[in-house]
Amino acid sequence: MRVVVAEDSLLFREGLSRLLREGGLEVVATAADADQLLIDVARHQPDVAIIDIRMPPTQTTEGLEAAKRIRATNDNVGVLVLSQHVETHHALDLLSDRPDGVGYLLKDRVSDLHEFCDAIRRIGCGGSAIDPEVISRLLSRRRQHDPLAELTDREREVLTLMAEGRSNQGIAERLFLSPKTVETHVHRIFTKLGLTINDVAHRRVLAVLAFLRDSEN
Repeated sequence: MRVVVAEDSLLFREGLSRLLREGGLEVVATAADADQLLIDVARHQPDVAIIDIRMPPTQTTEGLEAAKRIRATNDNVGVLVLSQHVETHHALDLLSDRPDGVGYLLKDRVSDLHEFCDAIRRIGCGGSAIDPEVISRLLSRRRQHDPLAELTDREREVLTLMAEGRSNQGIAERLFLSPKTVETHVHRIFTKLGLTINDVAHRRVLAVLAFLRDSEN
């Protein structure tokens, strides 16, 4: 799995690159700003571009805009946006057009190297990786007729892991359940939310996120 890292902080950029190499990933280039990132992606065509959401010169959304541009012009390059804080509107903006091969994680997730590298590999293979805090905030919102309120605590746990991009097998391992039990929970979740079931893991996530996106409005 070949990655490009874009981060304006030299210390974090070099530290992240070292951790990724330790995790078995190949860092083919690093960039300190969005312009260099776009050049590196065009030159190296990595599997995944890992991008800080706030980059020079304004330190606002240059990283997010670069990520969207990469996705618009490079079908085979996944993007993982890193953020210091949970900003659900930015996450949903990134996911709105084509949420496969995309991730949005808090920088704190980097501390768990195994989980972080696993998320990168999912993105590089066309899956999704959405930070649990983002999902938690969306799930906690209430609407007048909110079908989320009908979910059991266990179904909400399963839905959160689905939205993180995990397969039924991955959910079963995390919650210490049998795959058959997870399949039953998934079926009930989609029935309650009125969503069509699809066996492709990341497309199930897209359906969940499409529904959750309404709670942002």
